[in-house]
Amino acid sequence: LDIPLFGCDPDLWYLGTKSGCRELFKKLGIRLPAGFENLSSEKHIAEALANLKRENKTLKKAVVKLNDGFSGEGNAIFSYKDLKGSDKNLIATILKNLKKDLKLVAHNLTYEQFIGKFKSMKGIVEEFIPGENNRSPSVQCRVNPVGPPNIFSTHDQLLGGESGQVYIGATFPADEAYSVEIGEIGKKIADELQQRGVLGRFAIDFMSVKKPKGWEHYAIEINLRKGGTTHPYIMLQFLTNGSYNWKKGTYTMPNGQKRSYFATDNVVNEKYKGLTPPDLIDIAIYNKLLYDGAKQAGVMFHMIGALSEFGKVGMVCIGETLKDARNYYDKTLEVLDRECSKR
Repeated sequence: LDIPLFGCDPDLWYLGTKSGCRELFKKLGIRLPAGFENLSSEKHIAEALANLKRENKTLKKAVVKLNDGFSGEGNAIFSYKDLKGSDKNLIATILKNLKKDLKLVAHNLTYEQFIGKFKSMKGIVEEFIPGENNRSPSVQCRVNPVGPPNIFSTHDQLLGGESGQVYIGATFPADEAYSVEIGEIGKKIADELQQRGVLGRFAIDFMSVKKPKGWEHYAIEINLRKGGTTHPYIMLQFLTNGSYNWKKGTYTMPNGQKRSYFATDNVVNEKYKGLTPPDLIDIAIYNKLLYDGAKQAGVMFHMIGALSEFGKVGMVCIGETLKDARNYYDKTLEVLDRECSKR
């Protein structure tokens, strides 16, 4: 029909791969973890791991990532343990012990399957950013066919799993200590992507480390698609008709009030199995948890079709402050646990 699509051209998808992201970040002079891209074999992985260790003798861990992994499940953590950077046979030693020392995030993948995917998809190796007070914020952008790119939200992602690599939820907006800073970096990346012809929504993930003089932000990846932080924000926007000012780091409704939320799609409990969607809504209404249009606060549920069979549900908990939003979440879990225990 010759009708243009509001989405990224498949020819540009490489920009959203782990290797493509690293190349773009380097071009723009944006801080990123030390590492290597466009790798395609076990030997390449071993060489990259060895070079990282030689460059940083104190490095304890590194991350091996498939170019097209999702939610952290295309990642694997390598532990250097007692390896020494001065070892002349470092590459051979790493290669020999790679299967033993590489811990896959996805439990349903074997080492052989992971390496097979790595050879076909290619991937990267980069340092594991250490720190006791690390955060994982993200910036959501939209490039329209006309006009400049828009930064429409920032989030602090909640990561779980044994290695802390799996996305489980997010808070909005990102911490005021750095939301404007990451918004500025996101705008720089969005401007470059627009110049290259990218259209539509995408997100940029960071790893932020607290330092004595402030926060250091490492660009990690670009997700050229709608992601886990897309639908909670759209839900908030449709419910409240507000907007996010990325230069201030605040979301404001037409009446001038601010709103924040805590969102997750990974609330899972065996006790919830057998609970029907009408049960869930009745419980939420009775306990004054369900989103109230007059107050413009409360809990909106999603994925409720998975509740009865799998004991799983998603929530967007909206409040005036992040503390209020988190209180809605904690109260909902408390109520559900109590009601399901009665059953």
